[in-house]
Amino acid sequence: MGGHARILTIAGSDSGGGAGIQADLKAITMLRGYGASVITALTAQNTRTVTGIHAPSARFVAEQLRTVLDDIRVDAAKTGMLFSEPIIKAIAPLLGKRTFPLVVDPVCVATSGAKLLKADAVKAMARLMFPLADLLTPNIPETELFTKVRIRDREDVFKAARLLLDMGPKAVLIKGGHADSLATTDWFVPRDGEPMPFMQPRIATKCTHGTGCTLSAAIATGLGQGMEMGAAIKRAQEYLNLCLRAAEPLGEGGGPPDHLAPWIKETAKPGVLRDLARFGVRLAADPGLAPLLPRGRANAVAALPHADNVDEVAGFPGGVIATRRGGVRVIGEPEFGASLYAARTLLAVRRLRPDLRCALTLGLGQGMKRALEAAGVEIVWIDRERRPEYVREDNGALEEWGAFEGLRDHPSPETVCAVGDPGGTGFEPVVRLLAGDLACLDALLSRVFDCWRRS
Repeated sequence: MGGHARILTIAGSDSGGGAGIQADLKAITMLRGYGASVITALTAQNTRTVTGIHAPSARFVAEQLRTVLDDIRVDAAKTGMLFSEPIIKAIAPLLGKRTFPLVVDPVCVATSGAKLLKADAVKAMARLMFPLADLLTPNIPETELFTKVRIRDREDVFKAARLLLDMGPKAVLIKGGHADSLATTDWFVPRDGEPMPFMQPRIATKCTHGTGCTLSAAIATGLGQGMEMGAAIKRAQEYLNLCLRAAEPLGEGGGPPDHLAPWIKETAKPGVLRDLARFGVRLAADPGLAPLLPRGRANAVAALPHADNVDEVAGFPGGVIATRRGGVRVIGEPEFGASLYAARTLLAVRRLRPDLRCALTLGLGQGMKRALEAAGVEIVWIDRERRPEYVREDNGALEEWGAFEGLRDHPSPETVCAVGDPGGTGFEPVVRLLAGDLACLDALLSRVFDCWRRS
């Protein structure tokens, strides 16, 4: 297998493919690990419900585990649905002899509400599996079940974490997905250290089936690849957050994250660069556009699907400029990370309007405001006077803050297709047109250009 880390998942099978073994293997594969599996139970399951559970004998589950370990050098493992006390008793002694990191995800209830751990197995889980865990990853309901502490605030999380640590794991990660907050905060508490928050933006989606499985499998993959615990958790969080942003409904219930999201991003790169290069040729071929550009450097940018940083937004390294002879020059071949101001503006609006994928900077010279109004372009304006002290005025930070604030406060953000910046000392007034793709951006530019010529 070359350099692939070998990651073992010990969990139940989800016939709907969104959680359990299926989710684990997808996450392990996407993070470039090799996944092996021990199946503890078969579930008849879809996005709405679990209609039945059939478990193999504890002896056979142990035989699966023993057979894998006898032949494959496992680099890390995770457990998920262990279902019954006999299964836990059968595998715990084998895992007690391991030489690799173990993540224990104490799965008790499916996203649909179905119980995945028998009542008699709760005490066995805590007594036999928790002491084996290098990391224990309960969600809030599971934390409350095992500690009898009602989680209402951060202090309750810390109290519960210490109780869990007293049960034997080396570290605990209490997942905050069930909390009511703007961000998702997972609290990492090592046995001999202080609590540490790991935060990600909360994604407004119903596609949360299998998120715990995905996160624990991703953490185990990182540990198997030699990552330090904190780094493994952070990467796993980022992977899950991306998968949630990419998720689309699968059935009538809560669907799963899209485990293929990193692959979708990667394979989109050549097409984004190709289409942006063609758009640049179109700009350079129309010298009539020169008066619409700012006096300084402008740029045209296009984002990858689910882009969340500047390095995932392509632009022209030398920008788009109006020449002294009245032409338009596009400098350089498009590359990712080549733009700052336009890219950060686009990323800001994408937090509320993920359908917007590209932007083009124009000047706010004579007649432009009238042209934009005549073209029916709905604009949000950056209010520089409201800039908080913590927001810097360089490197696009103000543009990012102002674009997000303006769109968030707009009564109909779905109608907005431009961000205006009135400028200030050292900053030229500009407007950035926004569109879902470069063809739509071209059409919007043509409409504005026609109105500008008639103004």
